[in-house]
This record gives sequence, C-alpha cells and structure tokens, in this order.
Amino acid sequence: MAATRAPLALTSGDPSGIGPEIAIAAWLLRDKADVPAYYLLGDPALVAARAKAVGVDLQVIETDPSGAAQVFANALPVVPLASSLVDTPGQPDSRNAAGIIEAIDRAVADTFEGRAAAVVTCPIAKKPLYDAGFRFPGHTEYLAHLAEQKTGTAVMPVMMLAGPELRAVPVTIHIALADVPKTLTTEAIIGTIRITARDLQRRFGVTRPRIAVSGLNPHAGESGAMGREDEDIIRPAVEALKAEGIDAFGPLPADTMFHARARAGYDAAICMYHDQALIPAKALAFDETVNVTLGLPFIRTSPDHGTAFDIAGQGIARPDSLIAALKLARQLADMEAKTS
Repeated sequence: MAATRAPLALTSGDPSGIGPEIAIAAWLLRDKADVPAYYLLGDPALVAARAKAVGVDLQVIETDPSGAAQVFANALPVVPLASSLVDTPGQPDSRNAAGIIEAIDRAVADTFEGRAAAVVTCPIAKKPLYDAGFRFPGHTEYLAHLAEQKTGTAVMPVMMLAGPELRAVPVTIHIALADVPKTLTTEAIIGTIRITARDLQRRFGVTRPRIAVSGLNPHAGESGAMGREDEDIIRPAVEALKAEGIDAFGPLPADTMFHARARAGYDAAICMYHDQALIPAKALAFDETVNVTLGLPFIRTSPDHGTAFDIAGQGIARPDSLIAALKLARQLADMEAKTS
C-alpha cells in the first residue's frame, strides 16, 4: 500500500463538468488553504485550456506520480491518460467515458503500488458512462470491483458523509424510498456498522467508536405501532453488535438525532436510507462535507456534490468540498500509516 507521504491521486471526473475547474481552483489555494500535494489524472492540454477559458493564469506540468510532489509548489502536476478527452463544458459526452474510467483505474493502481497515498475523485455523471457500456451503478461499486480484482477478496463498500459536525452513514443508498423497507435487512445493518466501527478506529483514530443507529419509521416505530421494521430488523442488529463489543445504540427517532447535544453523544450516525443521512450532513456543512468510501483496502474520498454541468466552464465553481476531500484523504492516509 501507499507510503504515507506519497501524493494524492486526483481524478478529474467528467471533464464536461466542474472537475477540472475545482482541481485548478484547489491548486491555486494550495498555500492559503494548506492543500496537500496531489496530481491530477487527466489531459494536460484540456486542463490548460480550461484554465485559460475561465481566466486563470496556470502552469501545467505533465509528469508521472513520482515527480508530482516536487512540482506541486510551482505548477499543477497532471499525469496524462492514454485515452483522449473532449472539452465540452456543460455538455456530457460519452466519448469521454474511456478516459474517465482509465483515470479511476490508474488512481487505484497507483494507490495499491504506493505511488499515491489515497484516491480522491471528482464527480462523474452516470448516463454518459452507461451510454458507453459502463455496467456499474456508479463510482463506489466500480471501486469495490477494482479492489476485489486486486485482492481476490469480497468488498462491502460503505458510504460515509463526513463533515466537521457529523459523520452520517446510510445503509441503503441509491434506491427508491418505496424499496427501502423491502431491501433493509438485519445483516446489512450489522455489516455496515462493523465496517464503520473498524474504519473509525483504523483511519479516523477513534479508539472506541460510539455508533448511533436511527430508526426507519417516525418515532422509531413507537414499539411497532408505526411499522415493525424498527423492532424486527433494526433492534436485533443493534443487540447483535452490542454482543460483539461494538458500542451501538438504537433504534433512535431520526428527528431527534441530529441536534448539537445529540451529536455530542456519538461518533457516527447510521441511517436507514439515503436522504435520512445526507440531508442533515449537507444541511450542517455543505461546503465542508466529504464523501468517504469505507470498507475499501485503500482510502477514497470525494466532494459531496455532483458534476454541476449547469455552471461548468464559467469559473464560478467553489472548490471547498474538494479541498476538504483532499485534506481528509491526507489525514486518513497518515492515520492509517500510524495504526497499521
């Protein structure tokens, strides 16, 4: 795995979105915001052209991962891809699919081989990838596939939204709300919490993680009066985890879990569906919250927003969440190096 002070591998995501611009903006703030060294996997000519288009005076240096840290102070290091990319801000193009996927592949490979400390990904759009034949639901599932290919071991990826005031983890993610009760299982909750507790210890440095577990229904079901899922699915998971020595408690009413006093009592909140976790996380700290994939044999972070095609090429995209993702990736890599 990566040496602790290797640079971070940053993918530019969908180049038709704001990925190249926030990568540029983060580099421009490297001193002011104390941004850790990274290299961008992309097209050096496209990055230079995008900088010029948004009025930024930027030196781009084509390099390989081993030379990135040395040039980072004075120029944006870009590691070129074999696949070509087309520069069409605001207009997603399936011709970019090969380059988008190649960047992810190479970032993961660099991390496994020690050339990078962690993977940081700019946002992708799924439809252009699907149009080009990409068969995975999204970034997370593809990263898990790459990890399984490399290690020969099954991987259960877990999404965490990590901000300065809240770490929130959804058990079910990109499915319809109507499908959540049918999909939610005791085993899925147990697996999610085991991975969350383990990575909080290994990568976040939390000695004994306190895990708050939300209910699914209003008032956590009112002892079955408002639905049986809380008693029949969630509570058995919590009891099983307690028996393993994990400090999990719940199910708790979700409407009282996220105020300041409640948050002081736990290190992560486990939620039953996507919006139950992401709404409080983004409401509390939209610009500082980071998407972290737990359960992988390498560190991966990402901004908590999407491609923002509507503002791509205008030079107005904020790099705050990307900077937070870069800084958290560096912190997690350093912590893992100390605890491993």
